[in-house]
Amino acid sequence: MHRGRTIEDLPVSDATMPVLAAGAVCWRLVDGKARILLVHRGDRADVSLPKGKLDPGETLPQTAVREIAEETGLAITLGAPLGTVEYTLPSGREKIVYYWSSEIDDHALQLSTFTPNAEISSVEWVPLEKVRKKLSYAHDIDVIDRFAERLESGRARTFAIIALRHGTAVPPSTWDGADATRPLMQRGADQALSVAPAIAAFAPRKLISSTATRCLATIAPLAGRLGLPVKDTDSISQDAWEYGAARVDKVVAKRLKRQETAVLCSHGPVLPEIILEIARATGTPSDSALRRAAELSTGEYAVIHVARDFTNHGIVAVESHGPARA
Repeated sequence: MHRGRTIEDLPVSDATMPVLAAGAVCWRLVDGKARILLVHRGDRADVSLPKGKLDPGETLPQTAVREIAEETGLAITLGAPLGTVEYTLPSGREKIVYYWSSEIDDHALQLSTFTPNAEISSVEWVPLEKVRKKLSYAHDIDVIDRFAERLESGRARTFAIIALRHGTAVPPSTWDGADATRPLMQRGADQALSVAPAIAAFAPRKLISSTATRCLATIAPLAGRLGLPVKDTDSISQDAWEYGAARVDKVVAKRLKRQETAVLCSHGPVLPEIILEIARATGTPSDSALRRAAELSTGEYAVIHVARDFTNHGIVAVESHGPARA
């Protein structure tokens, strides 16, 4: 299982910090064989995987989707992460590039808006077995090798369960009403706005929330962005969890059966049970990535990627992210 890691909270303006970037291995099947999208960069006379630098105020999944759109004209959905590559720039500064896989269907391909420009002279779909000879850099080949291994094992096509912890709320000590009615503080509202475009990069099709006000307010910007309704349920609420009435197992089982990406917005005490239940239902032993996913701070979320054809054979990858920081 891939262990995702993020350093989005590093100050991107600090010259002593690594340059962060994000990209994707865009792939599609043609007559049952994989083809990979490569970009020819006219300004550098090289061939590489599409990627680009993190902009201030962005998070890495958001960057990956934006950069692929800018470089290739494709609107993509992120699949499971493929890890990172790290190298030193001519300036001496370190660069870290985060990669995801992204399957491109015929509809997305038809809607591509690519036109040659000063940076990208052309794009090319190359058979997987020929990609390594085309690429200009060894670190890109490393990413292709990771993808090829996943494809060969039948775990390239995934869906995700995204566990989102509500944003920072008004403290219980300062709130006179019921705990479930505590609203978000301004910081919490800002967190909700920040993570919405990043979670949208995974194109969830179902949004589920605890009935608590702070959870509903956290998922609202995402719902607005996607144009999806929110199903609120006590099954993942803190009140139900404290009274032993939560039905986390039922909620997780349904999401795994449906095999479509979904968001579960819940609470600090409930999230470890959600993560544990996903691991149990998929036969995945606990590791550091799952433990990190179970310990989210307010406004953070974890993306648990599961192979469509092997839901009972382990989790493919786990990644955790938070709101962007200046």
